Amino acid sequence: MAARKATKSAAKPNVSAEELKSYYRDMLLIRRFEEKAGQLYGMGLIGGFCHLYIGQEAVVVGLEAAAEEGDKRITSYRDHGHMLACGMDPDGVMAELTGREGGYSKGKGGSMHMFSKEKHFYGGHGIVAAQVPLGAGLAFADKYNDNGRVTFTYFGDGAANQGQVYETFNMAALWQLPCVFVIENNQYAMGTSQQRSTSTPDIYTRGEAFGIPGEAVDGMDVLAVKAAGEKAVAHCRSGKGPYILEIKTYRYRGHSMSDPAKYRTREEVQKMRDERDPIENVREMLLQGKHATEDDLKAIDKEIKAIVNKSADFARTSPEPALEELWTDIYADA
Repeated sequence: MAARKATKSAAKPNVSAEELKSYYRDMLLIRRFEEKAGQLYGMGLIGGFCHLYIGQEAVVVGLEAAAEEGDKRITSYRDHGHMLACGMDPDGVMAELTGREGGYSKGKGGSMHMFSKEKHFYGGHGIVAAQVPLGAGLAFADKYNDNGRVTFTYFGDGAANQGQVYETFNMAALWQLPCVFVIENNQYAMGTSQQRSTSTPDIYTRGEAFGIPGEAVDGMDVLAVKAAGEKAVAHCRSGKGPYILEIKTYRYRGHSMSDPAKYRTREEVQKMRDERDPIENVREMLLQGKHATEDDLKAIDKEIKAIVNKSADFARTSPEPALEELWTDIYADA
């Protein structure tokens, strides 16, 4: 199979004012939800690990705008944003974070082990890159069933150096699986910069060895992500096999809540917040294009805060799982 040249994407789609407001709302929901989750973690109400998505919101919101009903998604442990973007209930997500019965996994899974068959969300995986071959498996099922669906398989720049990623690329290319491999490159993996850990400046080009096309995308621009997502999805749905999107984004917080992120300066993070924030970018488009007023955006913010506060209240008041709950959901129904 001849390798096809990977290119950088600069195209952006035309969107309506309502679509733009919808992206603003969805990104703001993720931002406020994650801020609240950070607060609950600090209060001791969320245990274990907690990996926040603050700064990366445009990635999942842009790609969900390119998805269709029935498409699947699977990701790593930085997964709350993916859950909210595909329509999972904030109450159930927050309750799972606090280990309560009202959570998506009935309080047994926590942050890294939430699933929703209804929303076609298949985790949340704690082992670095483990979700990549699983995502190919989901795509194989779609190809086998010839249902026209696509799987979005998300992983990070750190996971991109795992061997199983390339075994999966090879298999996906051989079988022409309808899988969009999404590299969420937030530049620091678990705490080491890409420049110090990765030999190639553009990770998406690694697909060329397998004949998999791909491109780099500005992950702080939701419209650029949507445009690239539509291109990738069209490629997969047409039977041409997998596609790689390296979405270059940035997380404002540390790898997890326990990471002080001393491997970068505060000035670097603040500069990104001031100049490249994905939510502020859309906010400016709405205001400058006269698609919304300051009062309109304040109303959206008020609505989102109410949703997030409700989810936190639900998470606090939902009961602890009963002991017998430990023995449920062990085996899938025959």
